Order: sequence, then structure tokens, then C-alpha cells
Amino acid sequence: MLDSNEDTFGIEETLESWVMEKCREWRDHYESNYETKFDEYYRLWRGIFSSEDRNRDSERSQIISPALQQAVESSVAEIEEATFGRGKFFDIKDDDQETADVAYLRDQLTKDFKKNKVRKAVGECLINSAVYGTGIAELVLEEKKDMRPASRPTMDGQLQEVGVEMFDRTVCKLRSIQPQNFLIDPVATSVDEAIGVAIDEFVSSHQVELLQEKGVYKDVPFNYAYPDIDLDADHELTTQPTDKVRLTKYYGLVPRHLLENDDLYEEVEELVPSDEDKTFYVEAIVVIANGGTLLKAEKNPYMMNDRPIIAFPWDVVPNRFWGRGVCEKGYNSQKALDAELRARIDALALTVHPMMAMDATRLPRGARPEVKAGKIILTNGNPSEVLQPFNFGQVNQITFAQAGELQKMVQTATGAIDSAGIPGSINGESTAAGISMSLGAIIKRHKRTLINFQESFLIPFVQKAAYRYMQFEPELYPVADYQFEVSSSLGIIAREYEVTQLVQLLQTMGQDSPLYPTLIQSIIDNMNLSNREELIQALAQAGQPSPEQQQAQQAAQQAQLAFQQSQTNALNGQASESQARAQKIAAETKAIPVELETDQIKAITSNLKVGDADDREFERRLKVADTALKEKRLNLDAAKAIS
Repeated sequence: MLDSNEDTFGIEETLESWVMEKCREWRDHYESNYETKFDEYYRLWRGIFSSEDRNRDSERSQIISPALQQAVESSVAEIEEATFGRGKFFDIKDDDQETADVAYLRDQLTKDFKKNKVRKAVGECLINSAVYGTGIAELVLEEKKDMRPASRPTMDGQLQEVGVEMFDRTVCKLRSIQPQNFLIDPVATSVDEAIGVAIDEFVSSHQVELLQEKGVYKDVPFNYAYPDIDLDADHELTTQPTDKVRLTKYYGLVPRHLLENDDLYEEVEELVPSDEDKTFYVEAIVVIANGGTLLKAEKNPYMMNDRPIIAFPWDVVPNRFWGRGVCEKGYNSQKALDAELRARIDALALTVHPMMAMDATRLPRGARPEVKAGKIILTNGNPSEVLQPFNFGQVNQITFAQAGELQKMVQTATGAIDSAGIPGSINGESTAAGISMSLGAIIKRHKRTLINFQESFLIPFVQKAAYRYMQFEPELYPVADYQFEVSSSLGIIAREYEVTQLVQLLQTMGQDSPLYPTLIQSIIDNMNLSNREELIQALAQAGQPSPEQQQAQQAAQQAQLAFQQSQTNALNGQASESQARAQKIAAETKAIPVELETDQIKAITSNLKVGDADDREFERRLKVADTALKEKRLNLDAAKAIS
């Protein structure tokens, strides 16, 4: 750690020199590893021929196949459709149960995004990601005058004057950044991981002057920059504007002593105190013009202390910031296809317009041997002996099939489908299994890119934009801790494939099936129709019964209830009757032992004879028992009478 502003050689180090030294190192790394590749990807996407594309010295054709261009456009369209096809592309969740504030924030953000043309900027980032492998954007805050309808009472207090009211607003815009103009620490794999990032680009001088008038940049003199085509968005421009300024915007960590000792340093009031004063580095924003004029130097002014840069790779390359795009995946197949096409066109030119051999001794003096349609050539003798074309034969038809296979290779490498058909043919014939496998692979590949786009770009953008509005527009955006989610859906290819499967399933069941309305609604929901919402609403209304049908259903339900009640009453009567019968049977069953006992006594006494005293005593006891049995019988008869 340095204790002073001087390095080991005793030369005073300034903030702009420290920042520009970092940017020069990062620029050298980019030019050594990526600049040539990115330039070629750009040319192949645009269809621009260069002398570097020649495979041989005799090559004359300059054609560039549109296969890679079509792959880029279709892939970008898939991601855009998956993100914005249903209208709402993000959602917000909160921990509490109140949904009114969440709905208000979502509607307000959607309104501001649409007003500031965020979707257009996102489309540009997607194209850059498909071409170069990485899409980069900057969140820009602008102070602007906004208007809204207003009215005020007149002098009599009855009539109202209608007009507009002007008010100041802070808006958050999204600006796409060309990868050629973006610099990052080579060892970093993300924007937040790097020590810093920088946007190094040419801007018009009036843009800098306007920001100086608004107080965003300090009012210091600056000169026009020396032209450098490497920083221009379009490298094919032959003439460049002369009133340009090379603007370097650095977002990241800088040494604290260099920032605070600078004359242009602006102290930012911190909402939350921290122990940052003990650290050597501080998060800052530094803007430099033409590599040496400091226009702005301040600590990070945003409440979340985040960097206003978001980036995402089309395909992730492990341990590398720059991703792998569509052009890189289809590069080799595209180069082979271009070589095939240019060779065939050159061969066709030799076949249609062959070289001619002429006998110079038999041509008139001063004649210029030139072969073209309608031209007359004077010869001294038979023209067939004077002029002789070289016969090169015909172009082999196999080359046409080879070009088709190379085009399929581009589609296979990039995961794109052209408008001519769907890959997945076996022996020249498309099969259901082949089509299903091809579409499955394509959908999975797009899904992977869609996840990268959502997690690394879309969600951070919505979150950063919401925080910016909460900080600078608290009246419209209440401060709260929200969770942001992206509401994406299937793309065009996946939807068409799903509709086909739903139609096949629909044909296997009748209209009386309970799943029939659900399948119809799913088919309409996946179709990209202009009146889709109307069809869904009409289908829902058709599924509901009419008032007459509802009355008939209610009457049928009431009749059913009455019938069930009558059945219940009948069952209750039967139950009472069965209970009485059960009590009678129980009483009769109880009397059976008494009757059996009586019959037994009668049988015993009928066999007795008159004898001695013991016999008389036994007879007396038997009579007593008979009397007891008669009492029991009387009680039994009384019980029967009652039952």
C-alpha cells in the first residue's frame, strides 16, 4: 500500500493516468485475442467480402452465403419471442401479503420501460450476443422534462382551463454497447468480479457539451480526437466524422487517495454509513476525454453500490467472460460453404464464358481480340481455324448436393431452423422420430441460452432499474425489498411443435370428453394470433351455461333433492317398523325357556305315584313349583299383550 501519491520513481501519479493505464492493458489483451475474430464474425453476419476470404489467388467470386446470417436472425427471434411474446416479461414478488404495492410497481416499471424503448435496446444486445458471443448494455440515467394533462380554475371559479404541466423526471434507459468498445479485466469472468470495466468509444462533441451544460461533466476544455476506426461501431465506413471525442467511462475500484486528491472529485452523500474508509480501493465512476482530460470523478452514487453494466454470454465458456455466439459455432461450416459456392461460380463462369485461343498472324493489323455478344471479328481465313475456345466441360451436379449438406451443417452447429424445412431426415425422408429429436435438441439449446439471458441480463436489469427509480424517483417508486422474476415462455419453434402434439391428442378424443375444452384453450394459447385473448374469452363464455340452462339445472337439482328426502323418510318408517318387530321377537324368545320348564315339570309329575311321607313331601313341593310357574306364565301373557 502506498502512503503517498508518488510511485517508487518519484513521479506523481494521477487518477486519469491510473485509469488509462488499466484501459491500455485491457485493450492490448482484446486486440491480441479477440479483435480479428470479432471483425470476421461481423463481416460474415453482414455478408461483406474481404480479400482475406480468398482461398486461392485465381478466385474471382465474392459471394457470401446467407446461412450464418439466417441462423443469427432466427436464433435472436426465438429468444425475443420467448421473452416478449406474451407481453409481460417480468414479475415481482414481495414477502408480505399485500399485493397492491407489487402490482403498482410492476405496472409503473412496465410503463417506463415501454416509454424508454427498452425492448429495442434488448434486441440490439441479443444480436451482439449472437454475433460476438456476449451482449453488453449500460444503464443510463437522464434528467428530462415530462408532461402530463392539467387544469386550473379561471377567475370566476366555474370554468377550467385545460393544458399541460411540465415537471422534471429521472428516467433509466438501456443502451447497447458494442463489444469492440468494451474493456474488462482479462482475469475476470463477470462484471462484478472484475476490478473494473470501461466503455471506450467515440461520441459526438455536442453530446459532451450538453452534459457539461447540465452539470453532469465538469466544464473543462477538450480537443477533438484522432480518428481510430477500431473504436467505431461500423468498421466499413470509409470516412469518419471529424468532430468526435474519445470518451472513456470507467466503472470500478480506484485507489482512494487518487480519487480524493483530484480536483474534480465529488463527494457523494451516503445513505448508509460504512467502514469503507479503512479500505485502499473505493468504488467510483471516472470519465476521461481523449485519454487525458478528466471530466468526472466521484464515488459510486447508487444506493446499492452496484455498477451500471450488465452482460450475458450466448453460451457460457468456462472461466472466460466472453461467450460463444452463433457465428462462432457456425464459423467453420460457413467458411466451407462459401468456398464451395465461390468455386462453383468460378467454374460456371469458365463453362459459360470459356477462354479463347486466337491465331494472331491471321488477324487484321490493329485488331483487338475481344469476345463479347454481338461483336464482329475480322479474320484472314476460316474463323473456326482462327478462333478456338477451350472446352472445360460441365460443372459436376454433386457440388449442388454438397452445398446443401454444408448448409445443414451450419443449421446443426448453430441450432437454427431455416424457413425451408425442419432437419431430422433419414435417407432423405423426414420421419416423426427424426423431427422430434431435432426439435427437442433445438429447444434445449435455445432454453440454455434463454436461461443465460434471464439470469445474467434481464433480472439484473429490472432489479437495477427499480433501485435507480427508488433512489431518484421515490414519489413514484416506494422503497421496498422486492424479488424479481422473469416470465418467459416457449419460443416460436417450441410452440408450433407443442400445437402439433396437442392437435394429435385432440383427434384421439371426442367433443364430449372433459379434457376437450382444456386442449382447445391450450392450442389457442400457444398460437401467435392477433385475437388470441378474444378467442380465449369466447371459449370461456361458451363453456358457461345460459340462464335458461341454469334455471333448468336448478329445477332438476331441487327435484333430485325432494326425491332423496322422500326416500329418506320411507327408510326411516321402515326402520321404526323393523325395531318394533325386533322387540316382539325378543319378548317371545325370552318366554321360550319358561315354556320349556313348564313342559318338563308336567312330564315329571305325570309319572309320580302316591307313596310314603317322602313322596307326599315331594308332591307338596312340586305343587309349590307349579304355582310359581303359573305366575310366570301370567306375567308372560301380560308381556305378550303389551307387545
